[in-house]
Amino acid sequence: MISVRRYEARDAEQCFDVFYRAVHEGAKARYSPRQRQAWAPTDQPPEGWQARLGDVLTWVAEADGRVVGFMNLEPDGHLDMAFVAPDWMGRGVADALWTTLLTEAQRLGLTRLTTEASHLARPFFLRHGWRVEAPEEVERHGVRLQRFRMFRPL
Repeated sequence: MISVRRYEARDAEQCFDVFYRAVHEGAKARYSPRQRQAWAPTDQPPEGWQARLGDVLTWVAEADGRVVGFMNLEPDGHLDMAFVAPDWMGRGVADALWTTLLTEAQRLGLTRLTTEASHLARPFFLRHGWRVEAPEEVERHGVRLQRFRMFRPL
């Protein structure tokens, strides 16, 4: 059973573990080892990690008392992070988080959401009414990563 709740500071470490594993295990089929290493170079949270989650609206999905996914929303409607633990992918975690985020975005009166989606996340967003604005490349630690600038009208 999956439950969704607001992020608390005590969740920072588990959220980082979800992020790191999602990049290194979940994105394995879409990004090279070099790209995954550039995206998440260490298994320790970087400086500012807790603020990155705590200073915006962040929700965590829990199952069996563990964080298995998280999503966050900035005040301007930008969805910054959306990650699910690899062993929970395809089990409704992202859908549960998305439903909560969408409800809150509508309550706040936002009219448009934006994100930069990975190859792995893009199909999920497309299924939920998002549109690709443009593919783009970003550089992380000297390595180029492709992602997709996306938006969703509300």
